[in-house]
Amino acid sequence: MAGDKPEQRSSSAPTALPTTNPPTILPPEHWAAQVQDDDGGSKLGEDQADSTASLTSSIVQYRTVLGRTYHSERGNALYWGSNDERQSEALDINHHAQTLAIGGKLYLAPLEKDEVKAVLDIGTGTGIWAMWVNPIFTSPPVKPNTYILRSDFGDEFPEAEIIGTDISPIQPTWVPPNVRFEIEDCCQPWTFPDNHFDFVHIRGLVGSIDDWNALFKRAYDSLKPGGWIQSFEPSPEWETEDDGTLPEDTALGQWGRIFVEWGRRSGRSFTVVADELQRKGMESAGFVDIDEFNTKQPIGKWPANEALRERGEFVRMWLEQDAEGIVLFIAGAMGWTKEEVITFLAKFRQEVRSGRYHAFYKNKIVWGRKPEV
Repeated sequence: MAGDKPEQRSSSAPTALPTTNPPTILPPEHWAAQVQDDDGGSKLGEDQADSTASLTSSIVQYRTVLGRTYHSERGNALYWGSNDERQSEALDINHHAQTLAIGGKLYLAPLEKDEVKAVLDIGTGTGIWAMWVNPIFTSPPVKPNTYILRSDFGDEFPEAEIIGTDISPIQPTWVPPNVRFEIEDCCQPWTFPDNHFDFVHIRGLVGSIDDWNALFKRAYDSLKPGGWIQSFEPSPEWETEDDGTLPEDTALGQWGRIFVEWGRRSGRSFTVVADELQRKGMESAGFVDIDEFNTKQPIGKWPANEALRERGEFVRMWLEQDAEGIVLFIAGAMGWTKEEVITFLAKFRQEVRSGRYHAFYKNKIVWGRKPEV
């Protein structure tokens, strides 16, 4: 697809899911009365601005929903985030926030560098965990002339072969010799041989997996005895440092409820962290030596601690880059128009920038080992 514009199949909105909004989710018209145009009226993000297949035309026949593109129809695959350039840039910013959340590292599993020869990155997105091409200049920078300088797994493990899989071909076309990308739906039977990988990395699949136990069983089968798996997932349910609960009538308080409800209707849970589906899935698959790391990710620059404030600023940048590409498909499936989503996001941005609510969300990173034979 190098240099080619993907074909797009248009539709005005995603098919609305059944059932009406529950009482805890405010109707979209609520936000029209709430928005205060205290930031010049710009819309959020305008100021920042079956399994493996070859890259055939069918794969790049992206669906267009409410003006944004999404992955092509592939069996029952369902990922709710947009796959256009604006969202890809947001994913790269969020990658940096996620690595900061675990001490600037790419993984927490106790890998032995000399023993890692084959690696699988499930849900690779832009491929930034496996490899990167250029540093991102922060605009506006968190600090003057700040660059996001980062390593990648392919660089840290030059002797390992790294395969990144996704259902959208949005990865770089130029790759180093030890990295390659494939189109594969991780919810379908995998095409990789059993007992092959030394490390399976999974990140950011909340709301897109219909059976977490099956996902971890596929990973278990693909790993060599003694190989490791790591799963990194966020909670969509945002909280506040002050008393734990964000007011129900705020956009920040409603954000997580929209995702949780859509997950309930679609059968693809967003409450992976709260329900401990990572640990339960690993235990069900047969992994041992399971451990986890839990961390709070601040939203905005409210923390007094400098390291936490830096993380919060990158989260803010991620959301301001493209919160629309995160929530638009789901809100549309619940009956919202694009104009109603934009109105909601204007209020959402006001609250994120104000720092009035000391909001955060939880990350859970879980890793385990396949037993030796």
